[in-house]
Amino acid sequence: MADQLDDYVSAIANAMGLPLEDAWRPAVRANLEVALRLARLVDDFPLPDELVSAAVYST
Repeated sequence: MADQLDDYVSAIANAMGLPLEDAWRPAVRANLEVALRLARLVDDFPLPDELVSAAVYST
């Protein structure tokens, strides 16, 4: 999976035209790994089928 993440980081940096120094790559990959892990937690959180999303959000 690490090779896929490295390839993904390179492809996205290329697509966005962002310079990505070799020294930054481990930190960028680590950040992406954390973001993916957090996204997986949200995605895997069970919600009941009858749950309805709020039409209006306020603070």
